Amino acid sequence: MLKLPPQPDDCELCQRPVAGLTRHHLIPKHLHRKKRFQKLFSKEDMITRTLWVCRPCHNAIHKACSECELGLYYNSWDKLMELEELMVFVEWIRDKPEGFVPKAH
Repeated sequence: MLKLPPQPDDCELCQRPVAGLTRHHLIPKHLHRKKRFQKLFSKEDMITRTLWVCRPCHNAIHKACSECELGLYYNSWDKLMELEELMVFVEWIRDKPEGFVPKAH
């Protein structure tokens, strides 16, 4: 049985305490069926490699690049934080209150 990381109290990107965290799959779920990803990653790695993030951070991750790029290149916390657009967003939202939701552009 695969063990998923437990849900923390704070967003793993912005560190804000948020009640409703979402699970971000570092290797997007729809890529798990692709042969390229099956060769690169074990089934267990694809399923368990996740982050718990707030909805605004989750949206920012998916806005920063395509799912294929996320799965191939930005499939860890360290790699995600190399995305300047995401780093800037996380720094900006870090001191906002828990229920804060940024306006969509």
